[in-house]
Amino acid sequence: MNDKEIISIEDFAKLDIRVGEILNAERVPETDRLLKLSVAMGEEAPRTIVSGIYEYFPDPQELVGVKCAFLANLEPRLIKGITSQGMILAVHTEAGDFSLFRVSEKIPAGVSAR
Repeated sequence: MNDKEIISIEDFAKLDIRVGEILNAERVPETDRLLKLSVAMGEEAPRTIVSGIYEYFPDPQELVGVKCAFLANLEPRLIKGITSQGMILAVHTEAGDFSLFRVSEKIPAGVSAR
């Protein structure tokens, strides 16, 4: 078991995990790790998500068109002058392995996890 607190199903239900399609990805200037993503989540306008994943995607354009899971109801946060409106979900191991939580292309942007 890890050192994380056990949460209730009610706490889990507060998480808004949605499919997002990455429309654009670019490096945040003057940073070593950050990418600025424009993400469609089935809303009127795309969201901006700032993520520290540049080292895994030195060509950010390879992310364009990729569908992943995002935490949509995370409190917005100002990162290097950019308001980030969510979080991309990914895993990283101590051995250095990394993976985004990718979603089948059949699933439309905006669909919520259940």
